[in-house]
Amino acid sequence: MKAVVCTQYGGPEVLAIQDLIKPEINKQQVLVRVKASSITRAESMMRQGQPKFARLFLGFNKPKAQVTGTGFAGIVEAVGADVDKFAIGDEVFGETTLGFGTNAEFVCVNQDGLIMPKPQSIEFSEAATLGDGALTAIYFLNYVIEPAHVKTILINGASGSIGTAAVQIAKRMNWQVTGVCSTANVELLKSLGADNVIDYTKDDFTTTNKQYDLVFDTIGTSSFGKCKSLLSVKGTYLSPVLSLSLLIQSATSSCLGKKQAKFCATGLQPVKKRMPLLKKLITWYESGQFHSVMDKTYLMKDVVEAHKHVDTGHKKGNIALIH
Repeated sequence: MKAVVCTQYGGPEVLAIQDLIKPEINKQQVLVRVKASSITRAESMMRQGQPKFARLFLGFNKPKAQVTGTGFAGIVEAVGADVDKFAIGDEVFGETTLGFGTNAEFVCVNQDGLIMPKPQSIEFSEAATLGDGALTAIYFLNYVIEPAHVKTILINGASGSIGTAAVQIAKRMNWQVTGVCSTANVELLKSLGADNVIDYTKDDFTTTNKQYDLVFDTIGTSSFGKCKSLLSVKGTYLSPVLSLSLLIQSATSSCLGKKQAKFCATGLQPVKKRMPLLKKLITWYESGQFHSVMDKTYLMKDVVEAHKHVDTGHKKGNIALIH
């Protein structure tokens, strides 16, 4: 099978398409013929081995898992002897998280992992991305903070994968939403329901006089220190982008005052906590209450170009790799 392989840390050019042996399933796994997979900012950071202390888990000198990709959507090709939740021919989607391996023609997934039937109304390219940005957004806004304590939210990086989902989810929670984006994406955020939009090319959102119960920095370009003045008395700075400073602040901020910094690795959370949220997203999607914003799709042979686009920092919504 053909797969995207990363054998060293670096820029997009370290990625290569290689012919590998098709993976073999065990009794509890399904073999999925991948029709589309995700390309995310998180995967770009892992390709670079950033932040460097993350290499303790990813691989010190080079990636342990060399086939890239975590989100997938495809068709069940084969099932293990003990599989009773899926059958050959089922259309499915999900996320392998630290299992990686989805930027390939085939991937093995445990039937009790983050995998579920793909509704006919959702394209493979869209389904492949739902387990990353949208699931991260809904998990953070439901489990990492206390939703009942939030009435106002500022979302930095609101036009990205996590951000476009967070805007919609926050509006469903009846919060007042302020999104931060570039000029080109102002109208997009308004169409998703943002009450206010700050164009970062014209204004520095950290200097505003307004306060928010929650600052959700989806792209990690700011910090708890810079955003502290924006937070209400018991406000929270939230980011899925890990840094050493955020790790320290997450551990100490609650002891130093009422304002807090929080981080969470959604992909490391139990499937039993993530699956209900993914099902909720699908329910919203099918009823027209949630929209997956797609920026571009690339063929597998163009994976280097896909990563270059992500690295510009101007990705709008989601990117999918078509197989």
